[in-house]
Amino acid sequence: MGSALVHKHVVRLTVGQRKRFLDCTRNGMTAAKKIMHARVLLLADRAHLEGQRTDTYIAEVLGVHLNTVKRIRKRFVEQGESAALQRKLRPAPPSKIDGRVEAHLMAICCSAAPWGRERWTLTLLVNELERRGLATVCRETVRKALKKIRLSPGRRNAGAFRKKMPPGSSPKWKKSWISTWPRTVTTSP
Repeated sequence: MGSALVHKHVVRLTVGQRKRFLDCTRNGMTAAKKIMHARVLLLADRAHLEGQRTDTYIAEVLGVHLNTVKRIRKRFVEQGESAALQRKLRPAPPSKIDGRVEAHLMAICCSAAPWGRERWTLTLLVNELERRGLATVCRETVRKALKKIRLSPGRRNAGAFRKKMPPGSSPKWKKSWISTWPRTVTTSP
């Protein structure tokens, strides 16, 4: 056996695994990454009908990087079938705006707009956060934070506790109520 076939992580598929991987590659309803990972494992199998393939051959045939083949093989041996077929989950990046900065952002939005401005804009909010030394963020981060706390810097009444009209006091409702009220015609004797 050549040195190219000596692996630290040797893939040995059972008959059931081989059948599942073949079904996965042939059904047409599976994600492309999962199909590619199944093909890598089928070709890397020690008990392959045509013999075990080298990592270089697998990488060339499937059009993937050599390190990808090695990673899939390693994940299959160390973590099992499902870990090798599924994509590696990545944790969501931490938010740059925490609760303290959100509270300051809400207070800024509720305060009066800067001199010469009618209302706060996202750029003005970003600049104000930086000026106060609270956070260095972009406009999109501020927009997402405002959306999360349901504030809009462009509204006239952008306070945290906006006044809401009770049901039935809306002008549209009153108009529709008046126009749909059944009218009775009374005739005088």
